[in-house]
Amino acid sequence: MRITNICLLAPVTDGWNYQDNLLPKYQKKNGHDVTIITSHWVWNQYGELARDDREEYVNEDGIRILRIEMSGKDDFTKKIKKYPSLYESIEKTNPEFLFIHGLGFVDTSVIVKYLKAHPRVNANADNHADFSNSATNWVSKNILHKLIWRHYAQKLVPYVRKFYGVLPARVEFMADIYNIPEDKCDLLVMGADDELVEKFELESNKSKARLDLKLKSNDFLIVTGGKIDIAKSQTLLLMEAVNRINVKNNKRNIKLLIFGPVSNELKDKFESLLTNNIYHIDWADTEKSYLYLSISDLVIFPGRHSVYWEQAAGLGKPMIIKRWLGTNHIDMGGNVIYLETDSADEIESNIEKLVNNKEKYKYMKNIAEKNSKKYFSYKNIAKRSIKI
Repeated sequence: MRITNICLLAPVTDGWNYQDNLLPKYQKKNGHDVTIITSHWVWNQYGELARDDREEYVNEDGIRILRIEMSGKDDFTKKIKKYPSLYESIEKTNPEFLFIHGLGFVDTSVIVKYLKAHPRVNANADNHADFSNSATNWVSKNILHKLIWRHYAQKLVPYVRKFYGVLPARVEFMADIYNIPEDKCDLLVMGADDELVEKFELESNKSKARLDLKLKSNDFLIVTGGKIDIAKSQTLLLMEAVNRINVKNNKRNIKLLIFGPVSNELKDKFESLLTNNIYHIDWADTEKSYLYLSISDLVIFPGRHSVYWEQAAGLGKPMIIKRWLGTNHIDMGGNVIYLETDSADEIESNIEKLVNNKEKYKYMKNIAEKNSKKYFSYKNIAKRSIKI
């Protein structure tokens, strides 16, 4: 089925590798015409909000972008945002399919008005909120989400075919907090950019990267990534575990590559754990993160969830990850070992199990390559996103 126009309502900064970028990118690559309606606000290279004054253009993925004004002070950080020209902008795109990113905005009423007037248009929506990033205090939970955003989400129920959560926890959040009917709730995972997966699967790229790091052919490389702060301080436990294993192992061939910045409050402790077996790269752009994960033998995330989990899964890597409620979607039938506690002992034990049991490791790797890569491919996720 080819849809002649998909209109995505989404926040978009061109060139980024977020779901808001990758979903339409692969909807376009799958043969559909795609338009994104978004605001003039973008994130610049310094992580600061900046204004993109363009109103209409085609981005590098061949997607038509319409940037429209916000009401009031045009403040992107405001909880309550309105877009006075939203209805006219949707009308201008004449979509066959609407994909609505996020349920927390008052102009849901505008979208409902359009869908009511155009019953031929199909619509799906997704949700990126759960209790780890939203509803973290009484006012937020009971006023903003259970009262305000539930009210607007409920307006969509008669017109939206599927409400997707991007994590199991976010599916549950929609059902419980927004009271979306369970038969309309489903999981649509985040994933990996197929083009970058293909690029960094090339042996020439992987061999060069391992050579640049001065890795030997028998070195077993563990990779982890993301910002290292109090919320993800378990990276220090991983460092302790790797150092212990190498003390016990005369060959000292267990290596750890960490990419991502370290907060000032953890810097001294972090630096005290650095050894010849641990590499730290303090910043990795999108391509570098794919490269580093691609050269790994094992990926370990001992702390909170991040999009690197799905990226590693999409690269077909066996993983050790911290068990969090609502993040069991990474397990494709044996590609993952879960950590139950914040313990260097537990991390050490699980690494040794895989290093010393080649059959166990091979089994995990086969499941990751056979099941995970396919499921966490954005090309396939994009197909599921507009399923009617």
